[in-house]
Amino acid sequence: MGLPVDPGTDGAAAQRADHRGGRPRDPSRDDELCRAALELLAEIGYERLSIDAVAARAHAGKGAVYRRWSGKAELVVDAIERFKGPLAKPDTGSLREDLEEIARAFAETGSVFETRVMVGLISAVLQDEVLREVFRRHFEESRRQVFETVFRRAVERGEIPPERDLELLVGLLPALILQRVLLYGTPPDHAFARRVVHEVILPLATAPAPSPASPPTRCDR
Repeated sequence: MGLPVDPGTDGAAAQRADHRGGRPRDPSRDDELCRAALELLAEIGYERLSIDAVAARAHAGKGAVYRRWSGKAELVVDAIERFKGPLAKPDTGSLREDLEEIARAFAETGSVFETRVMVGLISAVLQDEVLREVFRRHFEESRRQVFETVFRRAVERGEIPPERDLELLVGLLPALILQRVLLYGTPPDHAFARRVVHEVILPLATAPAPSPASPPTRCDR
């Protein structure tokens, strides 16, 4: 399902107008608009969310939104980034400690609001191609790079066999978080992330490489 087109103000035109002069942009409004977007995402879902509704909730003009974001996909993803914060970029010299640092980044919140925000986002990402691409490019990719760096360093230190499938390891925690949210409506917390690290990722990452199979013996009959 594609993004609904908001009638009225054109985003690109509003951005050009902003660069031509006029009142300077107030950075404090960014957080207010993002908060309004998250509240609406939790209350009515992504499909029904509109730029008009966000502007009205934040008591702002529609042009104020378009001067900051080109559309609602960019607005929602930016709001999620601000809400979740950046993922830790550890470099402790140990795979176990690096993954522990990442696990600690998942706060013990579990609030009803956070659950609704995540359910609204994930269900929309699965259905909306535009949102999915913006989410992948601006949110998921930066977190993926953190995991890739952690595992690549572990290979260089000899903690992980060089032939280990790093692509599989990188996707494990995000995949299990997605499953948890969709099936149980529960956002990830520190305890869950730590269990995944210790019971799934570390055992799989550090398991000894399998011995090469012996060639089959030919039996003459």
